[in-house]
Amino acid sequence: MSLALDPDVIAKSGTLFVVATPIGNLDDISVRARAVLESAALVAAEDTRRTGKLLELLGIRNRLVSCHEHNETQRAGEILAALEQGDDVALVSDAGTPLISDPGYALVSSAAARGFRISPVPGCSAALAALSVAGLPTDAVLFAGFLPASGAQRRARLEQLAARGETLVLFESVHRITATLDDLLQLFGGDRPAMAARELTKLHESIYRGSLAEVTAQLAADPGAGKGEYTLVIGGAAAPPPEPAALDRTLTVLLGYLGVRQAAEAAAKLLGVRKNEAYKRALQLRESSDRDY
Repeated sequence: MSLALDPDVIAKSGTLFVVATPIGNLDDISVRARAVLESAALVAAEDTRRTGKLLELLGIRNRLVSCHEHNETQRAGEILAALEQGDDVALVSDAGTPLISDPGYALVSSAAARGFRISPVPGCSAALAALSVAGLPTDAVLFAGFLPASGAQRRARLEQLAARGETLVLFESVHRITATLDDLLQLFGGDRPAMAARELTKLHESIYRGSLAEVTAQLAADPGAGKGEYTLVIGGAAAPPPEPAALDRTLTVLLGYLGVRQAAEAAAKLLGVRKNEAYKRALQLRESSDRDY
């Protein structure tokens, strides 16, 4: 049986706004986020005390209700009822974008299932902020959020991620950052390019970059590294070189239709090898083929 509301009810219902808030610097609040927080009938917050301070600093007085990982399922009914009555609701987390390793999934999925309008109010995100300054590829990114707190479970998760080719983004607490970096060194290798960002957008913002070994050494040498939350950005694993036979087979087929240079460029793109390597081998195969005639 569908829980979706009647279209006439939806037309008169309120909107659930998913509002991004600053991760440190209050000036990062957007004009739209400020307006939505002020006009919404209800602000659903991960921590009402923390959000209450934010609203106070912004000069906003509004009704707050808690909506966190321990009460979200129960609270969703109250919030959905408010939406059904035509009230707009703003969902916020402690900092950054809700649902990105923060509460909100149960509420948003329930609202979507009922057919309520859900509108993002985009803004700050520690993951995107770190990616933007990491200097690592962003064409393919894997966001893995927080790793398990247990050492054995953390290492098991990292073993699953070690061979992935995407740039990896992780969140880590200051209490586990040293242990996590030690695990990364063992499982990913010290040469893997990486960046660790601490206290992004805040007064003591610090960014450590280099290889995993170099980043680990930089943190160990910094007296301030023991404070703040961390976002880690780690380069993806290099693709294993193709077997020589795979390059030969690919070039042999391509040389039947293309010139040496074109065949080499196509093979390099298909197999992830260097163009000059593919070109050199293509020349050898073409010369060998010519001699056979």
